[in-house]
Amino acid sequence: MSKPSVWVSLIVGLVLGAVGGRVSAPSAAAPMVALKPSAAPRGAPVNPTVFRVPVEGASIKGDEDALVTLVEFSDYQCPFCSRANVTVRQLQARYGRDLRVVMKHHPLELHPRATPAALAALAAGEQGHFWEFHERLFDAPKQLEDADLEGHARELGLDVARWKQDLSSPKLAERIRHDSALALKLGAAATPSFFINGRLLSGALPLEQFSALVDEELAKARAQVKAGTRAADVYEGILARGQEAAPVRAAPSPVQELPVQKVEVGSAPSRGPINAPVTLVAFSDFECPFCSRAAPTLKTLEQEYAGRLRVAFKQQPLPMHPHAKLAASAALAAHEQGKFWEMHDLLFSNQRALDRASLEGYAQSLGLDMRAFRTALDTGKNDARIAADMAEGIKIGAGATPTFFINGRSVVGAEPIDHFRRIIDDELRKAGLDSAR
Repeated sequence: MSKPSVWVSLIVGLVLGAVGGRVSAPSAAAPMVALKPSAAPRGAPVNPTVFRVPVEGASIKGDEDALVTLVEFSDYQCPFCSRANVTVRQLQARYGRDLRVVMKHHPLELHPRATPAALAALAAGEQGHFWEFHERLFDAPKQLEDADLEGHARELGLDVARWKQDLSSPKLAERIRHDSALALKLGAAATPSFFINGRLLSGALPLEQFSALVDEELAKARAQVKAGTRAADVYEGILARGQEAAPVRAAPSPVQELPVQKVEVGSAPSRGPINAPVTLVAFSDFECPFCSRAAPTLKTLEQEYAGRLRVAFKQQPLPMHPHAKLAASAALAAHEQGKFWEMHDLLFSNQRALDRASLEGYAQSLGLDMRAFRTALDTGKNDARIAADMAEGIKIGAGATPTFFINGRSVVGAEPIDHFRRIIDDELRKAGLDSAR
């Protein structure tokens, strides 16, 4: 997370104006922080380390003598992978024969339909239609059920009987396991991750950041060709000098013991037993991509700790996100009709469509009373409640999104699920309960 920024000051001003009250600053022990992307910011230098990323046996699109090879580790259920796929298409259009794209599969465990989708694409590849299937999956990331996958196969004119048989092929399953193991070995645990001539870029970054690295590697490759290297041998030379693995990281340190904050659930939407031994309160923003990334983590935790974990949601729409406050109002309006969590899921699944018309469409799909829903949005009925959540968040150090409090212990950002588990297990042990999941 980055140092405090002007956004924190803006949030404080917004909250003070909304509630007409006074907000105390966080303590020095729990400083407010502003959100930053997990990858390098725009224009930042890219790590010069070159990794040995083999492409044999993978799905490849482009010429063998392309001067730049982009290897992608991706997950068909990951919204950031879907977003990044648009950028990959733009790169292919921009660089033509100079760029080849290699797809490797890294389905994350928090995405239950990612592996079936990867198998479906590889099975289509057995009939020469991998890339067509691949594009369909990213174009329709919410259509990954078995019936949806079979529908894609039929529309592409595949031999469906053969395709179904290939779905259970041990060879394809092993290919996915091999790709995932390679991703972890290279330090590409998150999705999407890209290696451009062996150099790592992580996340759905802007097109210009990809282009800057492609341009840099393209210039190097052209210099090699001019010096006598065959174009088809450029990537082989990269493999020969590349590192085989990322440096081994030290074992996770114990969870930092920050001051415990008093965080009441109050009337916030919540799931799980009221008397659960562990309560997790999320301060979140429906337009924040990192909040969206954390949402599946919370669902997995709810399943693993069923009966022992209560999850509550509080609103922290940041000024930098123009649709976040209206989305928060829509979620609370749905809460009044008993459909908060359904609306919550729709909003995080459709972060690019949070305008008023889209929100009304989601409400209709949930069968809400549209007159009451529209009135809540038109009158700002829930503005005071949102402002109160924001004021509380600022007071206890939740100036960034997402910020979570697990029995009052803070977790800032979309941390790996094991970080949450360690704190929850610790809280269960304190309560004298078995932490086994």
